[in-house]
Amino acid sequence: MALIVQKYGGTSVGSPERIIEVAKRVIRWRERGNDVVVVVSAMSGETNRLVGLINALNPQGPAREKDVVLSTGEQVTIGLLSLALDSLGCPAKSYTGQQARVITDSAFSKARIRQIDDTKMREDLAEGKVVVVAGFQGVDAGGNITTLGRGGSDTTAVALAVALKADECQIYTDVDGVYTTDPRMVPSARHIPMLALEEMLEMASQGSKVLQIRAVEFAYKYNMPIRVLSSFDEGDDGKSTLVTREEDIMEEVLVRGVAFNKDESQLTIKGVPDKPGVAYEILGPISDANIEVDMILQNVGTDGTTDFTFTIHRNDYAEAMKILQATGERLGAAECRGDDKIAKVSIVGGGMRSHAGVASGMFKALSKEGINIRMISTSEIKISVVVDEKYLELAVRTLHDTFQLTEKGA
Repeated sequence: MALIVQKYGGTSVGSPERIIEVAKRVIRWRERGNDVVVVVSAMSGETNRLVGLINALNPQGPAREKDVVLSTGEQVTIGLLSLALDSLGCPAKSYTGQQARVITDSAFSKARIRQIDDTKMREDLAEGKVVVVAGFQGVDAGGNITTLGRGGSDTTAVALAVALKADECQIYTDVDGVYTTDPRMVPSARHIPMLALEEMLEMASQGSKVLQIRAVEFAYKYNMPIRVLSSFDEGDDGKSTLVTREEDIMEEVLVRGVAFNKDESQLTIKGVPDKPGVAYEILGPISDANIEVDMILQNVGTDGTTDFTFTIHRNDYAEAMKILQATGERLGAAECRGDDKIAKVSIVGGGMRSHAGVASGMFKALSKEGINIRMISTSEIKISVVVDEKYLELAVRTLHDTFQLTEKGA
């Protein structure tokens, strides 16, 4: 008998008919002799509706109260799915994040999971019940409801799988796995049946939307296999992508895929004193505002000053610019400027560790298309570049072709 944690996204539970289909799928997995824990998102469109209600009343209101509102979407879904399972003769019990004892920090709207008490859930599983847990939410040490941010249900599912020592965490969504890039941009993108957790971590961090990055971080840290499947496949044996340990993968691929992120913005502060600690003086206030910095570039100073450039999520652009301008005044900077019309394109592949020339091949391909590179960032298995947003699609298609990722016969 295996223990499986399944997660169903908003489109998978978007209507009573879809919820019934999910219930039937869960029952089929149970009939194979598995214990099943199900994590669900709010029904498609529900979170946006709740955000609209918040914005209509008090968009600048306390984050604690916003989380109280936003957490209700998943509560509806767990109740409906449990009722659907019961109607089909399958005993089930629903859990909110608070009831499942998903303990988080107190960073409302961006909370991080600290621990999970799985005692009650194990008791229900031992009694033959399906456990249905609300994704995206938890509770802090003070008993306040918290939410994990967009895509947080993936994180809940993987964290539960780790806590319960599950055999596999299955993420059901509206796609049948991970592709070499977004098929909506490159129709000839190839389906990837298996890839390493480290590769998926890089792809998620560079903009791939299939899995939420914090979910992959959990899986990578604890070696929890994730399988990505489509909830719209009629059977349970359709295409999927298994994200697992690198040592479990036979084939080493030079470049696994092309990821991109168009939700980027770039800020530059020019002419600040070139002295020890200046990076902290610039980025410290940004971090204190809970704004995540992605890529960083600091020029070597020649006149006792230096220029400092970094990228952040586009949603944080206005706040970050305000903070940077205040920092610039304090440091006597020559100028603060920004650009929220940029995009990041990355190539990812475990084979980069043992092959030279990948970066030069990437830069040559972009150069041929007249695409200027504004920033570069690398790791062992990833190369990322920042380009003007207007060149995003051209850059993705060019790199996809350059590294021969196209589906054969396409």
